[in-house]
Amino acid sequence: MSESMTPNAFSLSHGDNGVAWLSIDVPGETMNTLQATFVDEISAILTELEGNSSIKGLVMYSAKPDNFVAGADVRMLDACETAEDAQAIAEQGQKLFSRIEKLPFHVVAAIHGPCLGGGLELALACHSRIATDDDKTRLGLPEVQLGLLPGSGGTQRLPRLVGVAGALDLILTGKQLRAKKAKKLGVVDDVVPQSVLLRVAEELALKSKLKRKNSWQNWAMGGNALGRSVVFDQAAKKTREKTRGNYPATEAILEVIKHGLDKGVEKGLALEAKRFGELVMTNESASLRSIFFATTAMKKETGADAEPDPVTGVAVLGGGLMGAGIANVSATKANLPVRIKDVSNDGLLNAMNYSYKLLDKKRKRRIISKADLQSQMARISGTTDYSGMDRCNVVVEAVFEDLDLKHKMIAEVEGALSDTTLFATNTSSLPIHQIAAGSKRPENVVGLHYFSPVDKMPLVEVIPHAGTSEKAVATVVKLAKKQGKTPIVVADKAGFYVNRILAPYMNEAAMTLLAGESVEHIDTALLDFGFPVGPVTLLDEVGIDIGAKISPILLNELGERFRAPDVFDVMLNDGRKGRKSGKGFFVYDGKKKQVDKRVYGLLGVELKSQLSAHELSMRCVLMMLNEAARCLDEGVVKSARDGDIGAIFGIGFPPFLGGPFHYMDHIGIKRLVELLDEHEAKYGERFAPCELLKAMALEDKRFF
Repeated sequence: MSESMTPNAFSLSHGDNGVAWLSIDVPGETMNTLQATFVDEISAILTELEGNSSIKGLVMYSAKPDNFVAGADVRMLDACETAEDAQAIAEQGQKLFSRIEKLPFHVVAAIHGPCLGGGLELALACHSRIATDDDKTRLGLPEVQLGLLPGSGGTQRLPRLVGVAGALDLILTGKQLRAKKAKKLGVVDDVVPQSVLLRVAEELALKSKLKRKNSWQNWAMGGNALGRSVVFDQAAKKTREKTRGNYPATEAILEVIKHGLDKGVEKGLALEAKRFGELVMTNESASLRSIFFATTAMKKETGADAEPDPVTGVAVLGGGLMGAGIANVSATKANLPVRIKDVSNDGLLNAMNYSYKLLDKKRKRRIISKADLQSQMARISGTTDYSGMDRCNVVVEAVFEDLDLKHKMIAEVEGALSDTTLFATNTSSLPIHQIAAGSKRPENVVGLHYFSPVDKMPLVEVIPHAGTSEKAVATVVKLAKKQGKTPIVVADKAGFYVNRILAPYMNEAAMTLLAGESVEHIDTALLDFGFPVGPVTLLDEVGIDIGAKISPILLNELGERFRAPDVFDVMLNDGRKGRKSGKGFFVYDGKKKQVDKRVYGLLGVELKSQLSAHELSMRCVLMMLNEAARCLDEGVVKSARDGDIGAIFGIGFPPFLGGPFHYMDHIGIKRLVELLDEHEAKYGERFAPCELLKAMALEDKRFF
């Protein structure tokens, strides 16, 4: 197709009443994204608008059915070779948006669906914004999640529109607002049903531009130099506590917004473009963008060579914490009928209450109505037998980690439900082929490993055994996506992927404790490295009893490097299971916790800190990296990309490092092998580099 025949992304039309209509519809894409190639097209339209004195107002809207503009096309940043290249992209966007802002008539953005990143910056350049009350409508500046800052004027326009405190909260977190919240904050001027969006926008476009009232509160909270410095100091302190200096974008955001408010919009925009260009070239942004591309690609994958069956309903066996969480996401996110089976009515009541509490929290925050809460709760029902499960063609089993019990469950399900019912087992430690051995239809048995708490953790491991059908895999992958999860398909080997790379890391942390490092030092070192929680805290949260259960299985299947230090038994014998028993390495008082100093005496530890934070964190992380490489070599994960996503979404591996495989590339495989050799000489052969890494080091290879 020649260039001239390509349909335009932007088209202008004129109404008889003097209102012009600018439609956005990027050809061949389901989502509108802004691309550098559109510059000439938009520029020509703006020249036409600037030269037409008969126009009384302009409405900007999307011709796509369910999105306004989902942001700028991130792919164009990967083509930038220098910071100046990226800066030029930001400057182009700024110039176009400034021209929109300077149009002499009233420009209204009519927003339905996602209006994010560059899409919101475009809307902010308009004089007014109207949004639909639809749940699809979300507004935000999520650039920070890609290691960037808004580069087309967002850092300058948003604080002037909603005040400094509100703008910092949005830009530093990248959070997305529903329309009603956006109106409350002043990001949009009105919220209307989708059916009248364009009519209301047209009426507004014919009125004179709105004069913004600056409230006294906004002035006090940042409109004056004194208030501003207080707000910035607080935001900087809070941000550093959270990021621990690992995300350069947050520092740049604070600097650029403050600079613009102190020195004026023009200087603010100039610094915004400069910092944007510099951030595009950082390792942190490259890593975060790689995660974005990986998750986008994974959304389109089915996980198997077969068409999935539609899921008609989900039965959940077990009303404990995991079962309750699985029931919740199946009903509220996948919108499926759910039937929970538990041995007792109390178990059913607890599981139902779990979902009710989560939904009621949303109702109190006005995210959903009382009617929404009732209709979502109506999808969940309970039973102590197998009655009422005829609509369910997927059964998710979440009972205790006991092979005989799981075999009993399979036999019962196969006796009560149809031959095509899939049996998905949420096990974290038992091999799937051993569970499937108790089935008459092993092709219908698949592992579906969720992480706790299910309503928050984004990852699911899908584990087929050798006899699982492709259709079963495709069906549960599709179900997991409907539940709002990112599924990775992993091999049926001990520990699967996530627990297998986590165990050596946790064991090593325990060994540093026995060697005299304090709980605080260990946790702080790995928080500073970038993990969301320290390993000792994590062990208490997961449960020391769970660690004790998984450990011998991994040792038995995978060998000596998985031998756990003598910590679990000593702790459990003293009634220390972690948070759930009120004491572990910490003692708990409601939400408060503090290190229980008695633990040191119990474990025979003499405190003597010998390792720096960097040495300590590398010692733990090297065990994880080596095991991740081994998992790829053994086919436990299908690709380095899946290994990165699994570690980031499953155990919070630092996203700004891009996952274990991106991080190994960053260190350099040769250097990584040297580090493992040094640690082996110092601490023992569990650090011996795996065959894959040694071969890659010899050939100077990378994972990506």
